[in-house]
Amino acid sequence: MPTTAPSTTAERGVGGTPLSDVTASDSALRRFLHGLPGVDAVGLEARAASLGTRSIKTTAKAYAIDLAISMIDLTTLEGADTPGKVRALAAKAVNPDPTDRTAPRTAAVCVYPDMAATAAVALAGSGVKVASVATAFPAGRAALDIKLADVRDAVAAGADEIDMVIDRGAFLSGRYLKVYEEILAVKAECARADGTDARLKVIFETGELSTYDNIRRASWLGMLAGADFIKTSTGKVGTNATPANTLLMLEAVRDFREQTGVQIGVKPAGGIRTSKDAIKFLVLVNETVGEDWLDNHWFRFGASSLLNDLLMQRQKLSTGRYSGPDYVTVD
Repeated sequence: MPTTAPSTTAERGVGGTPLSDVTASDSALRRFLHGLPGVDAVGLEARAASLGTRSIKTTAKAYAIDLAISMIDLTTLEGADTPGKVRALAAKAVNPDPTDRTAPRTAAVCVYPDMAATAAVALAGSGVKVASVATAFPAGRAALDIKLADVRDAVAAGADEIDMVIDRGAFLSGRYLKVYEEILAVKAECARADGTDARLKVIFETGELSTYDNIRRASWLGMLAGADFIKTSTGKVGTNATPANTLLMLEAVRDFREQTGVQIGVKPAGGIRTSKDAIKFLVLVNETVGEDWLDNHWFRFGASSLLNDLLMQRQKLSTGRYSGPDYVTVD
């Protein structure tokens, strides 16, 4: 499995420019981000659509379904969440199909910070990670000290991964250094004394960023600040993950690794509900960044209902019969 290069981003810089110079001031950061190549929207959408038409054969489809299951952050982010619901979701993450023990486990269970401890106990020893949203998810409208306390609570409760939201208001008004420094501060709160730091996923809420150019800038901003993953969406707005915005983010992590030697993960979230959808995204990964990212350490799906459809399609490939939703557990 590829890992982050020994040289840090700070040491190597980007495009031959030391990171300390790129992030020295708001004006320097703005100059760098606005100096990124503009996005050809028509070309981006055409390529995403073209890749989505690729035909997947039966053997490859079975592999893709199992891979997609292993990449899911099985998610419940509702005001009505209870410890019982979280424990049930954790059990499903560990054993997605009680009728077939060969079904892979999901990558993680994603919950609010106050449910992280419950999830950690339920998943102990399973290999399934505890992910927790934080920083006043989903709007991110809170003072920095409150956001950082949110992260500390989640990490202390046993979260292996933190999904933070950026301040879209600051980003859209051009206050890039504020967003950068906030991500840095959250990253620092992910540290643990024993060295088992929580991995940080930075959510852009692409549906609110308006343009592809903004999504490219947000991707680079998050990576410069130390994100372990860049993530499309919260799943709480009208436009979430799309093939086009995910393709753009995949191109960004590819280019970032070429320039810095540092590999960053990608997580599309929201609106990915069917096996067909998931396989289209896996084709995007394979064709854009290659096999290095075809692993749940580097690519995730943020989803709740996707797992059920993957399990039904998996059963169909195995038995030749379509079982229907009554044959999978209710989330």
